[in-house]
Amino acid sequence: LCSPPFWHDGTERPIQRPKDPEEQQEYYSGKKKSHTLKNLLVITESCHVCFLSHTYEGKASDKSIAELTGYTLPPGSYLYQDKGFQGFFLSGITIVQPKKTPRGGELTPPEKATNRQISSIRIRIEHAIGGVKRYRIVKDKLRFLKDGIRDSIMETCCGLHNFRLQYRPWNY
Repeated sequence: LCSPPFWHDGTERPIQRPKDPEEQQEYYSGKKKSHTLKNLLVITESCHVCFLSHTYEGKASDKSIAELTGYTLPPGSYLYQDKGFQGFFLSGITIVQPKKTPRGGELTPPEKATNRQISSIRIRIEHAIGGVKRYRIVKDKLRFLKDGIRDSIMETCCGLHNFRLQYRPWNY
């Protein structure tokens, strides 16, 4: 009996620049060159969001968020991830990840082909994140400052994405 595969990845959402200089440093994402919030999503084979992490500052890495949340998956399942999770593992889970290019070297043609194949499978998580970000409140700069509202917005949009998939499932 084979367990279904899962995918996980982080997503960033822009926020208004905080007034406090210390908060500015925490929420500044060098990758996006703006102040952001970050969440980690885990999806199933049908692109349903089955796990959403708490909201973290934009400076946090995907791997550190995954280690802090401590979610579990069924034993024997596969977890597809990108190179941002280098060194992350879950016991009893098979991790599928592209191989990094060695420093000062190149990948062999078979390794490049394997990376392309993994990326073509991993595109599902990017499509799922795009389905959640279809709602502009997640995609546009967020100016709500009240505690908990930012988490609630992301949870609601993930729920709407899952609801939409019940009536218009994606076929791969």
